[in-house]
Amino acid sequence: MQKRATLGYDYVRGLAEGEGTFTFSSFTNKLTGECRKVPAFAIKMHVRDKVLLEKVRDILGITNKIYVYNHQGKDGYIRGPQAMLIIREYGTLKNIIIPFFYGKLYGNKANQFEAWLERIGDDPSIPKSYKLLYQLYKSGFYDRKMDLYPCE
Repeated sequence: MQKRATLGYDYVRGLAEGEGTFTFSSFTNKLTGECRKVPAFAIKMHVRDKVLLEKVRDILGITNKIYVYNHQGKDGYIRGPQAMLIIREYGTLKNIIIPFFYGKLYGNKANQFEAWLERIGDDPSIPKSYKLLYQLYKSGFYDRKMDLYPCE
């Protein structure tokens, strides 16, 4: 039997570069009808990799649920069931996700990450409580936190 290696921080960052996204979750306030967007980080994979997503969650030190669903879309293509880790809680984004990825991504994902942080500050449909993420980024706070998750 082959011994399995434990996941390292760089592995998780690489997985996020290929399978992750820095995005926004939209919701509508049922009382006001107002649309709001909340910043989110998500990794979605085939359900066969659910255990891998659980390991990613564990190495990040978070407790978020891994969601399993089978969305077929409207194009007629038969898709397999998916597993997704989505993180949109303010404290987890501020204290774990942003410091974990800040200054440690390459290529297009680095551009996507920076554009995501900028949009948090620019988009009026994002709640004011999340705007602090942008302010911390612009103030250089995360430049000082880069040693929180060093490269292995």
